[in-house]
Amino acid sequence: MQTDGNPMYQLLARTLLTALLLSTAMVSHAQQTPNNFYRAEFVILERIVDPGAVNERMANRKAEPPVDTSKDLYRVTGDGNVISSFKLASRNQLHLGSAANRLERSGRYRVLMSTGWYESFPPNYKGQPLRIEIGDWLTQAGQREVEGHITIDRQRYLHVTVHLNHWQDGKTAVTGITESNPGETTGTDTAALTINPEVPPELLTWIRETRRMRSEEIHFLDSPTIGVLVFFRKIEAN
Repeated sequence: MQTDGNPMYQLLARTLLTALLLSTAMVSHAQQTPNNFYRAEFVILERIVDPGAVNERMANRKAEPPVDTSKDLYRVTGDGNVISSFKLASRNQLHLGSAANRLERSGRYRVLMSTGWYESFPPNYKGQPLRIEIGDWLTQAGQREVEGHITIDRQRYLHVTVHLNHWQDGKTAVTGITESNPGETTGTDTAALTINPEVPPELLTWIRETRRMRSEEIHFLDSPTIGVLVFFRKIEAN
């Protein structure tokens, strides 16, 4: 029987071919989604408060130096560029995006970072610290006002450890003033007064907390001046 010119046969062949291609694409997509695949989302925000109203007593607290890690979650350089080791999702792609927008509209918070990424977190996963440097640039200290790291591990459940410091510029040191009379300078020209640029920052508050996570639950970790929203969504293979 001649079938090449039969319209019914041609329609059936095209239908079968389309179904085969669609099935292959679906199988390929499923194979490309690994097990234990999640979208991790983080929002870091700053409370808009007068630093002088913060009751924390951090003068005797010593923050550890920045962690030595090869992975960056979100680092804003001195010239404003963002550096990350991940392909980051924008705020409008996040489940936490609407929460970040509401917090900003309230006028009580400033969102410093709102992002997410996809990654596989299998059981017994031990993550590297993910470096964070965000917020205003502290000119005297030469760093961002919020810095630290976030670590993600998984045992039976996902665990997130947040280790963030919130800094402010330290008191400016002025040279050229006599100790006997602060109103007099050691020279005759008051323009000779200089600002000491090597003033270490002052620790305002910090977050040191580990929290067990469940998929589809929003968690909030905070200090009097900064807070972190965390959300994980498992991406099923099928």
